[in-house]
Amino acid sequence: MPPPPLALSLQFARFDGAAAHRAALPRHRVARWLRAALSEDVQAAEITVRIVDAGEGRQLNRDYRGKDYATNVLTFDYAGAPEVAADLVLCAPVVAREATELGRPLGAHYAHLLVHGALHAQGWDHETSEADAEAMEAREAAILAALGFANPYGDDGCGAP
Repeated sequence: MPPPPLALSLQFARFDGAAAHRAALPRHRVARWLRAALSEDVQAAEITVRIVDAGEGRQLNRDYRGKDYATNVLTFDYAGAPEVAADLVLCAPVVAREATELGRPLGAHYAHLLVHGALHAQGWDHETSEADAEAMEAREAAILAALGFANPYGDDGCGAP
């Protein structure tokens, strides 16, 4: 069965070091990673991916989640299956710092966070219970393995983006 149609808008804010993030996120790869995260009941998806600096990331996290710090990925989901509509906002400095700390290539960490955000857009949640967190982590690991990436949670399954 062919993957569902994906309307992708890939946006980069202006910030120092943006070129490295653009290089890690070629449009065709971003589209591939997002398609892989869409469940079988999704018939179409419209997803905007925006890469921002720490200031914009912090402001959005504060305004929409009440948390006064920049986080790695924010998901704004507007419609679920069968037609998913969402904005995924990734904070470049946070993603870069985490990738370095985890010893992962920047592109691999972006792949993980895009899959993570796309799952949130479809109703997955890791903050509701331990069981939900384990289920979401297992789903992420399976999607990433199919894409050729290592399990982002390691063998113990611990941690969340």
